[in-house]
Amino acid sequence: MNAHEIDYQIHGEEMQFVEIELDPQESVVAESGSFMMMSDGIKMETIFGDGSNQDEGVLGKLFSAGKRLLTGESLFMTVFSNIGMGKKQISFASPYPGKIIPIDLSEIGGKFICQKDAFLCAAKGVSVGIEFSKRLGRGLFGGEGFIMEKLEGDGLAFVHAGGTMSKKVLFSGEILKVDTGCIVGFTKDVDYDIEFVGGIKNTVFGGEGLFFATLKGPGTVYVQSLPFSRLAGRVLALAPQTGGKRRGEGSILGGIGDLLDGDNR
Repeated sequence: MNAHEIDYQIHGEEMQFVEIELDPQESVVAESGSFMMMSDGIKMETIFGDGSNQDEGVLGKLFSAGKRLLTGESLFMTVFSNIGMGKKQISFASPYPGKIIPIDLSEIGGKFICQKDAFLCAAKGVSVGIEFSKRLGRGLFGGEGFIMEKLEGDGLAFVHAGGTMSKKVLFSGEILKVDTGCIVGFTKDVDYDIEFVGGIKNTVFGGEGLFFATLKGPGTVYVQSLPFSRLAGRVLALAPQTGGKRRGEGSILGGIGDLLDGDNR
């Protein structure tokens, strides 16, 4: 096994965190900003890329870091290593309400493709790279562009889904149609493409976007009920445009005042 073999436990319901247990000399790599807490005896080190090819010299490190630029992520990741004598624990928290999903890459053929902001942390040795779209329609209209993130190796990785997560196991030839923003990730054998909704009424008045994703089995697909882009859009739509408190908040009239003057959104 090339990746470090780690144990874990997921805590919580709506705002979850994953607690990883590291044996001496074991390590876990994580995105910046996901760290929550750790035991004494764990060393934190910032590295180029994901740490999966640190033995390949300077060029290997630069190539690993350069791939991350294409996904919009930082050049650097953080590796946490147990340099003590006994078992140590370290925890990573989800960035917004949802579920943390453990992905054992050794059980799914060594590869998992996910949206760019889904990755949370992984055992050191798991490669965090990029997956280019080979189809023009998927790249232009998929909501994720031409590039998605891919996790490769034989270790454990953890991804985050917003809201409630649904796991769909597709048989060969079975098709699942999903809102493009609701895809968390899928296994390597799933065929992913973008389909036009069609119809004048659907296009103009549907309010659901012009395209949805089609995922064709065999394979496993993870779907989220509340993608961060949708959550952020609702918050921005309800935010006061003047930067102050909305007049309806806390008043006896409530939202009626906003409704009468056209400010109800």
